[in-house]
Amino acid sequence: MNPSRLMALQYVLLFGATGVSLPFAGLWFRAQGFTGAQIGLSLAAPMLARIVTGPLIAVWADGFQRRRSPLAILGLVAALGYAGAGLTEGVLLQGLLWFVGATAMAGLIPLTDVLTLALARRHRFDFAWPRGFGSAAFVAANVLMGVVLTRASIDWIIVCIALAGALMALVGATLLPAEPVTEGRRAAGRERFAGLGRLMASPTFMMAILAIGLVQATHGFYYGFSAIAWTAQGLDETTTGLLWATSVVVEIAFMWWVEPWRRRRGIGPWPILILGGIAAVVRWTALAVLPPLWLLWPLQGLHALTFAATYLAGIEIIEKLALPGEHTAAQTLSSVMASGVLIGLATLAAGPLYDIMGVRGYLAMTVMALAGLALAVRLRRTGVL
Repeated sequence: MNPSRLMALQYVLLFGATGVSLPFAGLWFRAQGFTGAQIGLSLAAPMLARIVTGPLIAVWADGFQRRRSPLAILGLVAALGYAGAGLTEGVLLQGLLWFVGATAMAGLIPLTDVLTLALARRHRFDFAWPRGFGSAAFVAANVLMGVVLTRASIDWIIVCIALAGALMALVGATLLPAEPVTEGRRAAGRERFAGLGRLMASPTFMMAILAIGLVQATHGFYYGFSAIAWTAQGLDETTTGLLWATSVVVEIAFMWWVEPWRRRRGIGPWPILILGGIAAVVRWTALAVLPPLWLLWPLQGLHALTFAATYLAGIEIIEKLALPGEHTAAQTLSSVMASGVLIGLATLAAGPLYDIMGVRGYLAMTVMALAGLALAVRLRRTGVL
């Protein structure tokens, strides 16, 4: 099978699982008897722990001969972790097994990105094409799971996530291209840790992943409280679902049509990251004043810039800043910052912000977006890339 199609399959499984876990994990935890505080801790712990687990997974993954090998292993670990959480009882044990599954699942994202980037260079296809299928799978899984839960047990949430992990293990072991980690000698463990240290000691690299991460993490309040805020505003569940679906549809459109056009035109990643930062400032500021329904649709359209544009620009920036042999570590560190530490902190803060400020809590996301935008502009002015 064509390498781009194989990676599209990998992204479908990966983000299909996310499309189930992100909106519905809280429901499953609640059914297990977890309190609100325990649910928040269980969801945030794997994100915050990525500051340690992310680099360790990156160094471990680069010790293999083929890039698909750690993907298969992590898929298996995710399947076992989630299945274990579903088959056991007790807050501590289930929370620990969920942590194992979620950590493995999160580790799959940057490793999949690195493999796709390597194959895209070798076989000359756009990275955004297979990645867009992941976004499509996210919204499809979200809708389908909602339909399933109207007719079946809440346990199907954990079953579907575990099954996706098992399928990724199978696909990784048997179907994904056997792309080598490096064309030359594999670096020893000490050398890989040294490469990680070089990246973390680079002010330019660290400022870049902070700029990318700040803009990406501003979605923390939106993910946690947009549906609650819209319901309180009087919108029904169908409209809320359509608003969410709209954001993912424009995300896919950006990846499949706008991103290839941008690359053909030779537009670099920094202007796109800056545009995404500006869009985030506009989007979160507008949502903080409880806009009417007609304005919510174009604001959801800005998801193409606040998420898709900043994500793709970030992938390209980090790839170019990393030296040969450091791409796994570099992409993982960026993912740790954006999808781990920063969004974990934003998620933890979102609850108290909403309790105290209501939708004006979005203004905290505006401040984060401004900080990321300022860093991006500063780096752009220094002539980086």
